[in-house]
Amino acid sequence: MKKTYILILANLILLLPLTINAQVGITGVPFLQIEPDSRGAGMGNTGVAIADNAAALFWNPAGLAFQRDNQASITHSNWLANFGVSDLFYDYVVVKQYIEGIGTVGGHITYLNLGEQAETGETPDVISRFNSYELSLGFSYGTEVNANLAVGGGLRLIYSSLANGTSISGQKVNPGSSVGVDLAMLYKSNPFDFGPSDAVASFGINLSNLGPGIQYSDNAQKDPIPTVLRFGPAINIGLDEERTNELTLAVDISKVMARQEVTATSDTTFEFKAVNPLRALIKSWDTYRPLDPNTGQRTNVSLLQQFMIGAGMEYWYRKQFAIRGGYYYEDPKNGDREYITFGAGIRLNQFGVDFSYIKTLESDHPLANTLRFSILLNY
Repeated sequence: MKKTYILILANLILLLPLTINAQVGITGVPFLQIEPDSRGAGMGNTGVAIADNAAALFWNPAGLAFQRDNQASITHSNWLANFGVSDLFYDYVVVKQYIEGIGTVGGHITYLNLGEQAETGETPDVISRFNSYELSLGFSYGTEVNANLAVGGGLRLIYSSLANGTSISGQKVNPGSSVGVDLAMLYKSNPFDFGPSDAVASFGINLSNLGPGIQYSDNAQKDPIPTVLRFGPAINIGLDEERTNELTLAVDISKVMARQEVTATSDTTFEFKAVNPLRALIKSWDTYRPLDPNTGQRTNVSLLQQFMIGAGMEYWYRKQFAIRGGYYYEDPKNGDREYITFGAGIRLNQFGVDFSYIKTLESDHPLANTLRFSILLNY
């Protein structure tokens, strides 16, 4: 099947440049990289060292170990709002439950609706219409090693239906499926004196979506799923003795650990092959030389250029009202996304609402004006 068809759909999801040389480790199902909760999204896409609510299933499942409450949350976003497409949206539902003697467990459903598509031939006449969507179901668990250190993990089932029922170059397009495993660690310090009050520092690591590749036809090469290594520190500071005012600062550094080898079989055709996921964990620590099918040329993407950086802050007043801000950056050879984020939150008894907003540095960027809303319920 034509890989171009799948790659265009995949790149559309995360709004990355359509030129393949601009992406390190092009993967299938990139919807798994979309930050699911409005709180972390409002803080510049940070959360690996915070992970103190149900969204820990995405940021760092080890954070579940330090949680003793029950919570359900749903996040909704009209994806690519700048395009004005009404049937393109993202939903994330997550539930965590504390079980005495076992710990805190959680489950989630992630759904990205890509809307209705039209299949055409050599003429503009419509042959058929089909709906495209991607879905993930997952389960996570965290446990304490001691009072300061926790480890955790997760397992998710992945299903991707991009062009089910159609045929490309004589091959039937089927839904793709795979599984992904998360491995995580979170360290939290004891409170220490800091200014008029105290502070707690933390550091988290999460390797997510480690698993086999995904394919959409019997004869197609597999695309790797987006294995991502995320790590970083955070600090929570009390701004007064009663901790009426609190400030959290966080930094997340992430890197795609999947690799796809692209080789030219002729002047106009190319073969795409997913690198074994365990082997890719080693190979991804060197310079990457992706091939651009448009030019047949390879570019060098250094190790430093492969890292993505998010930094953010959060201010809470009486644990009831929050304001957030952040910054996110990718190298031009590795996605080239750069934007600032804003957010706010409110907590009243068992209920909470968060929202986040992306302000891109380019006025016509497809991610401009992206809003996420999350509703939380503690039960």
